[in-house]
Amino acid sequence: MKYMKQLCIILGVTCVGELFKYFIPLPIPGSIYGLLLMLICLMTGIIKVDSVRETGEFLIEIMPLMFIPAGVGLMASWGQLSGILIPVMLITVISTFVVMVVTGKVTDYLLSKKSEKRGEQNESDHS
Repeated sequence: MKYMKQLCIILGVTCVGELFKYFIPLPIPGSIYGLLLMLICLMTGIIKVDSVRETGEFLIEIMPLMFIPAGVGLMASWGQLSGILIPVMLITVISTFVVMVVTGKVTDYLLSKKSEKRGEQNESDHS
């Protein structure tokens, strides 16, 4: 019963995100609104992490299964895709590399800001 409650909380937030998609005139998928709403609810304490932890971990564990339909779709449309395979592969490799570099740089920046903040706190503690 605990898992059903956790799943209902996650699905409820996801459904609210889908509703946002219809009322907010931006080209953003409802799932993104749902993720942002869940993040806000978790950060503010409206939803406690323990009230969705186990089901969230389970969903993350089975995430690879969610890519099977996309893979089947690629195989089904192979005839259309084979003519543009090289550009698609090139775009995929380049965009993956760009995302990795940008993510690394942002992480480095945030970690340096965090260490600077700790350094300032340590200096004020010793003064």
